[in-house]
Amino acid sequence: MKLRQSLGLLAGLTLGMGLGTAAVADADMARYKQFFEPLPAIAPIPADNSQTAVKVELGKMLFFEPRISASGVISCATCHNPALGFTDRIPRAVGHMGQVGERNTPTVLNAAFLGSQFWDGRAATLEEQALGPIEADIEMAMPLEQAVQRLREFDVYQEMFAEVFGSDDAIHADNVALSLAAFQRTLITPNSPLDRYLAGDEKALSDQQVRGMRAFVDRGCVACHRGPALSDSQFHRIQVPGSTDLGRYLVTGEEQDKFAFRTPTLRNVALTYPYFNNGNVSSLAEAIRIMAREMLNTELPDNEVEDMKAFMHALTGDMPQFAIPALP
Repeated sequence: MKLRQSLGLLAGLTLGMGLGTAAVADADMARYKQFFEPLPAIAPIPADNSQTAVKVELGKMLFFEPRISASGVISCATCHNPALGFTDRIPRAVGHMGQVGERNTPTVLNAAFLGSQFWDGRAATLEEQALGPIEADIEMAMPLEQAVQRLREFDVYQEMFAEVFGSDDAIHADNVALSLAAFQRTLITPNSPLDRYLAGDEKALSDQQVRGMRAFVDRGCVACHRGPALSDSQFHRIQVPGSTDLGRYLVTGEEQDKFAFRTPTLRNVALTYPYFNNGNVSSLAEAIRIMAREMLNTELPDNEVEDMKAFMHALTGDMPQFAIPALP
């Protein structure tokens, strides 16, 4: 009888300890989860650029429209290819007449959640960013006046701009920017494994991905890679292999901004290789090692690199679904 009671007591203690361990584990993971935010389903919409279905459709057409480039063959989608994570997967962008740019093409996925645009942050908003590539000599090389005039040659654009902006004479550069920005705000990638995990699906992440998330926090990566886009939108000094780019300094002229670049989003980072401002690193594992070395002053062990890499694969969300437009 005493033996049976002792065994029952031991079983009860074991069960209690198990529940206690589970509770401790849940509390521990809650501490890690607090550093991350699910990606919202809708991007912030500015008061001066309301989002309408026809404006988004117009912006989509302009995004794929090559005739607003000097050559007539380059569009926004040339470098921001939907099939390639809205990048081009080459080290540095190739533009007008085969010119090679100075920097790697950043993805426009979830760009609406960033506090500034371009590697050097020279544009604060999607609206400010939209026209730059059109008139840049090394990209689309089309003066804005000529781009606008080309659009005016098509009845469908005349009709769509008039419907969106309420005027028969609505094809202007500012409205082109508003339309492009409206479309880009729809390029959101929700429902990643991390998002599902944060929403309560404990099986959304593998054990290795959970270890990678813990390492990501413990090592301090979240100091810069935080918020819904996993970017603080701030500028940090880093010199990656082969780069002589002065970065933010070219915008501000401030000595402290030499070699400083805006923190890139880590959303969909497994799809948006090669990495860094010059695109010289094609391996995600190597990019992790370089970041640890340059920003954390540490060499990560191989197993931790692999865990973080697995975690970053959990940042790939559902790609935007839309039909490629038939252009006039």
